[in-house]
Amino acid sequence: MSDFFVNLGRKPLARKTIQTLGLPVPMPQHLARPAGPWEERFLEGKQVVAGHLPSGALAPTLAPILSGTGATLTVTGTDAQREQYGNITVMDGNKPPEGLRPHALVFDATGLTGATDLRLVYDFFHSLIKKVGTCGRVIVVSRPPREYTAPESVAAARALEGFIRSIGRETGRKGTTTQVIYVASDADDRLESVLRFLLSTHAAYISGQPVHVSATLPSPSSMPQVKALEGKTALVTGAARGIGEATARALAREGAHVICMDRPAELEAAEKLAASINGAALDCDVTDGEAPGKVGAFITEKYNGLDIVVHNAGVTRDKTLGNMDAERWDMVLGVNLIGLIALNEGLLEQLNEHGRIICMSSIGGIAGNPGQTNYAASKAGVIGYVQALAPMLADRGIAVNAVAPGLIETAMTAAMPTMTREVARRLCNLTQGGLPEDVADAVTFLASPGAAGMTGEVLRVCGGSFVGA
Repeated sequence: MSDFFVNLGRKPLARKTIQTLGLPVPMPQHLARPAGPWEERFLEGKQVVAGHLPSGALAPTLAPILSGTGATLTVTGTDAQREQYGNITVMDGNKPPEGLRPHALVFDATGLTGATDLRLVYDFFHSLIKKVGTCGRVIVVSRPPREYTAPESVAAARALEGFIRSIGRETGRKGTTTQVIYVASDADDRLESVLRFLLSTHAAYISGQPVHVSATLPSPSSMPQVKALEGKTALVTGAARGIGEATARALAREGAHVICMDRPAELEAAEKLAASINGAALDCDVTDGEAPGKVGAFITEKYNGLDIVVHNAGVTRDKTLGNMDAERWDMVLGVNLIGLIALNEGLLEQLNEHGRIICMSSIGGIAGNPGQTNYAASKAGVIGYVQALAPMLADRGIAVNAVAPGLIETAMTAAMPTMTREVARRLCNLTQGGLPEDVADAVTFLASPGAAGMTGEVLRVCGGSFVGA
């Protein structure tokens, strides 16, 4: 279902009139989303400012990453840090050059030692934040708080999360997104794909996130930045419509052969989708006790194992707890959690080394919703399952992660009461609902070799929702 105010906001005259009159009308920024697959130099012609604490350690890592995006770079930091970047514009202290209009700000905060160092973070962003254009990106990179022992250092590292969330609240109406990436000191080589994804239009609806990058998994032999899924085989459950369909298409764009699985009643739609992306269709209900065996036999007969499993199938059956019959409870838990676990356990032996498992959770599983005790329990259970399973598969290089969408504009949300849906749209930094493609892009990143730095994580695709943790 379309958002009237987003559509209205695309018209410059309407935006100007409403702003001039001071009318209390939400005017969300139309988000810049990708028109196709991942690109090598996706920031060609755009300005990026990279800043460093004097003791920041990431200049040798950030310089080739940012240069590889094609961006025009302006850099602040010590002489030694600037030298890592080669041909750049040097920013004198925190004074922006004339005419600077950055698309992105990237700050290396790995040298934080205490709360007083946060003044240097303030100085950098204070001088530049108003200059960031629409649909811009703001990213801070730091060591994770757990790497520090001194309480004041832990406090400073953790303060970055509150800082970045608040910037997201302030700039979200311009379509700007903000993140803090906590990269472990032994995982700098895993940063590139994560940073490129968060800087790109493929992360248009991800904001206010702490993203953790570690060296928990062995690194794959290569981490390509384009056509990253070439030669991979992926299974997507609940693939016929909505987020599942968008995910199947996104995986296929990056080169994957996609098995579009859905219940028998959706077989025709699944077959049509599979034909359009040169994939395959499989009719199977995740609540069928024979599902693990049926899917396993299909994989064994036709493929050399699986590389990617996306557990997307899900349902809602809402009622307040006192009015909820057992059938509603059993159906939601059966599809969203019990069936997911049973199918996944049945496929573990067929998952190839360096495979990827992505499970669909929800903001509802983090924050809860009235009338959704069944749904929230199932989606919170998914998070618990992911966090427990991830270390068990780490030796095989298999990453296990969850995606937690917020309000995504699908047939399911279109059935919500009008005012409930309208309020939910505005309760995030970006003041609008997301699209199925936003979730699909996050899943596709987590399915890629470049996501080797992330496992056991929950990536929220919620536009910086005001609810939840």
